Order: sequence, then structure tokens, then C-alpha cells
Amino acid sequence: MTNLTTLQQWLTTPAENEHLEFKEAKQQFDTTKLLRYCVALANEGGGHLVFGVSDKPPRQVVGSQAFATASDLNDIKARIVDKLHIRVDTIELMHPSGRVLVFEIPSRPVGHPLDFDGAYLMRAGEDLVAMTPDQLRRIFAEGQPDWFSQPAKKGVSPDEVIALLDTQAYFELSNLPYPTSRDGVLTRLSGEELILKTSSGWTITNLAAILLAKRLDAFSPSLARKAPRVVIYGGIDKTDTREDKPGVKGYAVGFESLVEFVHSAAPQNRSIEQVVREEVKMFPKQAIRELIANALVHQDYQASGASVMIEMYSDRLEISNPGIPPISVDRFIDEFRSLNERLADLMRRLGICEEKGSGIDKVIKAAEVYQLPAPDFRVGELRTTAMLFAHQDFAAMSKTDRVRACYQHCCLMYVSNQRMSNQSLRERFGLPESKAATVSLVIGAAKDAGLIKADESETNSTRYARYLPFWA
Repeated sequence: MTNLTTLQQWLTTPAENEHLEFKEAKQQFDTTKLLRYCVALANEGGGHLVFGVSDKPPRQVVGSQAFATASDLNDIKARIVDKLHIRVDTIELMHPSGRVLVFEIPSRPVGHPLDFDGAYLMRAGEDLVAMTPDQLRRIFAEGQPDWFSQPAKKGVSPDEVIALLDTQAYFELSNLPYPTSRDGVLTRLSGEELILKTSSGWTITNLAAILLAKRLDAFSPSLARKAPRVVIYGGIDKTDTREDKPGVKGYAVGFESLVEFVHSAAPQNRSIEQVVREEVKMFPKQAIRELIANALVHQDYQASGASVMIEMYSDRLEISNPGIPPISVDRFIDEFRSLNERLADLMRRLGICEEKGSGIDKVIKAAEVYQLPAPDFRVGELRTTAMLFAHQDFAAMSKTDRVRACYQHCCLMYVSNQRMSNQSLRERFGLPESKAATVSLVIGAAKDAGLIKADESETNSTRYARYLPFWA
């Protein structure tokens, strides 16, 4: 129930999100904008649009006269029903500082994205943008059997199940003894709904095939195209291809060999070798492992003819997957949301993925330990790419690289229940105390970019200042 207590909780929310939007609307609010926000919030699962509150923290109630009469409210609600075909409730809260008007927007119908004049809208930061094709495809697929439950092969005999799937690897990864009979194997796989018993024999699901297939091309061309592909280039661009290796095995049974192959192909990190006096690869194995696992888990499985790509250049490693993440790349460190939760759960139990939300933390930490530039995460129209970079001295890093490293270090400290300081950031860059002023400039640039803020609960002293991510 929305009341003054709920409003007070909203006022302390660190940032607006896809379910909560504030507008001052002191005198009025444009009806077209209101309809567009209703569409965007409904497409994100529903939420609240709050008038009469400043939209920049620290938020204050400023009062709103928009749709001030009962007649105005009835008219706008009727307009929403007529235009969008959803019912939006309104609640007026009489706060001591003024009237607050709350629009309670329901979620869109299952399988039906809402549009306004042909535009399917969603929130992106503080803006409204068109939904991406893969997001629309996922919505239209709602209510249908998910991709993982669909059959990869029907009418399969018990012997064919054993021949097509690496059941031995499944039990080893699950830390379970291998059953003494074939029926015991089938019972276990059936209990996980990896295979289904039908009148015409066994059905092997897409989930079983994508994880346990001895050869994905033994099922179908579309499944074969979902195998991860590794391409190694001789330089910093795609003109000199040294090796192009498509995968053939299911993700679970081929994961360790895939990670080992990519790691062994990486160049040496001479800078770290001089410190530890042993050969060290440029890209840390743990970071490679986590990023490949993330790409496999979070890809859009409805996208046809697209797979996870692992591309190694002389100065960087790029790991990309089809699909757009449901959260901003700025929140990869502290948030977790998987579009393929069933796959993610099974891969965690098979020891391929770590606990929820910890993978990117490990990638950032490994980059710091190996004295690498901060990893970069980029979202295109159809793919999401994670990038690891070869070692660079601080002096060679661009301002963008330094600010990104500062923000990621601040996030890493925060999720570890610590606070970033000038000293901790200097240690992250491997700089002496004499470079404190230089590091202060990096911190200042990160603050100006709105990525970090001072932790005013600690101290007002500039020298001993501590910092938080913008969302904390």
C-alpha cells in the first residue's frame, strides 16, 4: 500500500530505477510524456511514477498541482485506458511539504509489450529508449515453453542417450558416484528434467544437449552454431588470423579444456614475471574462466546463428555473447540478474559458475592483482562484450582507463565492506605516495563523471577522504 511511510522510503532510494521515477511537475505535466512513462514502466514489469518530488538526490517533496482536480484525474486515467489499454491507479498523498501524486502502473500483459504510437519503450538511465530486438523477442516468447525445455532430439533409445550425452562427466562434475546401471543414469537425468520419457522413447532437451553433448553437431545445425568459438589474431585487429577454433562439446563437458586453451594461448605478462620470478600469462586464468562462464550463461539463446565469441588480440581479450544484459554495465559488480536462471543454477551446481554476483568481482580483483587496466564492458545493439587488456603502465593509460579503474576499485572496496581512499587507489595503480596528487586528479575526474561520491559519514578531511560508488 502506498502511503507517507512508503513515500519516505522512496525519498531515500539511492537512484531511480526501472520501477520508480520521480518528477517535480509543480504546476502541470505533459500528457504525452506521461503516457510514454507509463509504457516504459509497464514494459519493465510495472512501477510507480511520482509527481511532486525532486528527481535529483537529496530528494525533497516540492508539491505538485498536476491533474489537481478529481475531474482531471478521471480524464487522464480514461485517456491511459483508451490509448494504452491498461488501467493505472492514482493516489494523492498530502505531505507537509505539498501534494504528491503517485501513478501505480501495472506490468504489461504476459507476452505483449506495450507501445506508444508504435514505439516500444523502456527505461535507460534517466531516458526513455526503444526496446532492443532481443528484449522484444523475449517478451513475445513469454508463456511459451522456454528454449531449454524444447527438444533437441526426440524418440531416442536409452543407449542413444548414453551415446549422445557425456553422462560420465555429468556425474563427475556433480560429485556423485556413477550409477551401477543404465537405468540409474536415466533416472538421475530425468529427475533433473534433462531428458523426458515419452511414448516414443526419450526426449533430450536443449538444456541437456547444450551442457552435456559429446558433439553438438550430432543434434542439429542450430545447436552446433551455439558452440563457443575461439579466434586468435596476430595483431591488434582482425587482419591476421592465427587460429580459428569452433567448439564442438557441450558447455559443461568442454568448459575446462576451453578455459585452458584460451589461457595457454595468452602472451606472457613480463611485468609480473619480474616481480614473482616465474612465467605468468597476460590474462589471469580466473578472469578468463569467469568471463567465459558469464558469456555462456547470459547469452540470448533465442538468437539464431549467433554464439559466444572469444577473440584474442596481441593487446586484449574480447569475450562477447549475443543478447543485451537486463542491468546496466555500471552495476555488473554489485547486482546479478540472469535471464537464464535454470541454466545458471545447474552450471553453479556443476562447479562452472561461482555464487551469484561474485564473478565480475573476481575479474576486477584479478585485473588489479595482475596490474592490468580495468576491464571494460560494452553493450552493442545485439551483443555484449567484456574486454581484458594487456599490462599498461599508469603513465600510458588514458583518462578514460584511469577513471574506469577508479570506479571499479571503488565498487570492489564497497562490496567488500571497505571504502576507497587515495592510498588504496594508489596501491591499485602500483604508485608511490609521491603520486598522491596525481591520483587525486583521477578521483576528481571520477567524481565529475558522477561515478563516485565522497563518504561524508567518515570525515570531511580531504586528506583522509573515503569514497563510495554513485549508487551506494
